[in-house]
Amino acid sequence: MNIVATTTENPPIQAATGFPPEYFQNREMSLLAFNRRVLWQARNPRTPLLERLRFLCIVSSNLDEFFEIREAGIKEQLKLNSVAITTDGKTAREVYRLVSDEVHSIVKEQYALLNEEILPQLATEGIRFLKRGDWNDAQREWIRDFFFREVMPVITPIGLDPSHPFPRVLNKSLNFAVELEGRDAFGRSSGAAIVQAPRVLPRVIRLPRELGDSEYAFVFLSSILHEFVHELFAGMKVLGCYQFRVTRNSNLFVDEEEITNLRAKIQGELPQRHFGDAVRLEVANSCSEAMTQFLLGQFNLTESDLYRVAGPVNLVRLMQVPDWVLRNDLKFQPFNPGTPKALQKCHSIFDSIRGGDILLHHPYQSFNSVIELLEQSANDPQVVAIKMTVYRTGTDSVLMQSLLRAAQNGKEVTVVVELMARFDEEANIGWATKLEEVGAHVVYGVVGYKTHAKMLMIVRREEGKAGNSILRRYVHLGTGNYHPKTARLYSDFGLLTCNEEIGVDTNEVFKQLTGLGRAQTLTHLWQAPFTLQPNVVTAIRAEAEAARAGKRSRIIAKMNSLLEPETIATLYEASQAGVKIDLIVRGVCGLRAGVKDLSENISVRSIIGRQLEHHRVFYFYAGGEEKVYLSSADWMERNFFRRIELAFPVLDRKLKRRVIAEGLQIYLTDNVLAWELGPDGTYHQRRGSRTSPHSSQAELIELLQA
Repeated sequence: MNIVATTTENPPIQAATGFPPEYFQNREMSLLAFNRRVLWQARNPRTPLLERLRFLCIVSSNLDEFFEIREAGIKEQLKLNSVAITTDGKTAREVYRLVSDEVHSIVKEQYALLNEEILPQLATEGIRFLKRGDWNDAQREWIRDFFFREVMPVITPIGLDPSHPFPRVLNKSLNFAVELEGRDAFGRSSGAAIVQAPRVLPRVIRLPRELGDSEYAFVFLSSILHEFVHELFAGMKVLGCYQFRVTRNSNLFVDEEEITNLRAKIQGELPQRHFGDAVRLEVANSCSEAMTQFLLGQFNLTESDLYRVAGPVNLVRLMQVPDWVLRNDLKFQPFNPGTPKALQKCHSIFDSIRGGDILLHHPYQSFNSVIELLEQSANDPQVVAIKMTVYRTGTDSVLMQSLLRAAQNGKEVTVVVELMARFDEEANIGWATKLEEVGAHVVYGVVGYKTHAKMLMIVRREEGKAGNSILRRYVHLGTGNYHPKTARLYSDFGLLTCNEEIGVDTNEVFKQLTGLGRAQTLTHLWQAPFTLQPNVVTAIRAEAEAARAGKRSRIIAKMNSLLEPETIATLYEASQAGVKIDLIVRGVCGLRAGVKDLSENISVRSIIGRQLEHHRVFYFYAGGEEKVYLSSADWMERNFFRRIELAFPVLDRKLKRRVIAEGLQIYLTDNVLAWELGPDGTYHQRRGSRTSPHSSQAELIELLQA
């Protein structure tokens, strides 16, 4: 949570910013409001049907992480009886109640939408999820065979008695609570058992086409277990079988002051993530009251933490269904990412970059250019060194394979691996180990600061103008991760350049990460935790000064989240000075927009569509200079003060115009995907005329695709 200690009569947020708590929005509730906007995409009849199902699953995935991280943090505050308050002036207890009410409402709407709209409409398209009562004889026989062949051999039912205590239940795993009557072979009669579904079992099973009258017929694993659970308890009567799932605190607790080996410490902590304190219990809505109370007691949870659902307890497992169903008419139309003209002209990507800076706009332009850059570097005899940061890259990354090959080819390869990239720790440890095995230099950044900056630097020996040998730095800086899969889904900018000053700046940042020494002044890059936040605040204040002097001023900024109090306060001051400020904030926003005498010159909009809006773009009019920065950082305390982040300028005039047009202006005219934040703190869809709809993402596809 965004919290501050309270030890004085005046709220500390007011003392720090000059604005009272009611001028800030609650972080947790703003995050849940974002998920309501995602849920609307699942409700929207204009969204293709299989994509509606996908959006529904995305909401579930987001809520899982919300509970694992955000709700877990709230519960830690409650456990410690914390007197801290959030930036909007609420106690942990108040936030907990608000969150519980809102999430219960969202979940109820989710399952109503699934059962009343999405599943029936899928059925009319020949895509059916068969309930047990719908199985015909042939289907039942096939499913029975599947149970005995694939399910029963790997399932271990656990009867609850003094010698079999309640089992450790993995985080987010599928389980069944079974009520029994009778005695077993040993005369035991506990009345209850737990059946844990191994993760190797698919949660959704497709039936053979010849068994049904639908092209696609699916059965839930939970339905199969409900039907045949009695086979696990021979001679006993099953009174009830109820699926349940528990969500646990997934924060890693690493005391960075005491550790001597960060990688070993994290490796030791990862297995415990699956067994953190319980924060949420989901049960089938048919679950008996007695069993429900029993489960709540086992996990030390209350009624507020209980979610009764009318369907599968884990909707995330339906995320793959749209990929399994070959019906393009029920999905977003595919497109082929384009390639910048500069990269089409030359065989060597290095020749292209020497011809001028190159802007990449993903996913509308291909990420293959970055992959090709690293592949060429790994094999090019003139390349002598490669340095790269790794935050999220995936378990099967072609980029990491290129780094391994580069090291094997004798290049000096240095990789800064962020071991604390949440939920990617295991994959990153794996890559770090493989890189070390082939002789690459692997470092883990700076203890206490996550390395979130996206940097790739290639040092190449070339012939200079005078015929002498020189070393030239080629740099890629980006707003998103080096992850080929997410690069097809997330909107991000990347800059390819051999600008000497940017190369020197980038090299200096790598020196900080791998060595020791004081931070040096950088020519172009703004770097957290040193200069990024101060420079952002200074740029905002400069626009305010211009407005007070009667000069033209303007601020446009796009990001994922806006929470940092001093930055918000500075934006309020700029608004009061008369600066027109347009903010495009996809997710969490702690600022209140359009409030009279406070922020009436500030607009906030959120774009929700088929692509996840991920790039961060900062524009300041700057007396006509029009400064444009791209960044890996949101305007949050963690990004400004507890991470190593970069904001880098777009110096080329043509590319700057492109960023303004493609990364800012196109979103300000959107009247299809845009939601506007009102003075009351709620979001409303921006409605345009039916005759001239403007969908930023559709227009970018049309503009940049191959």
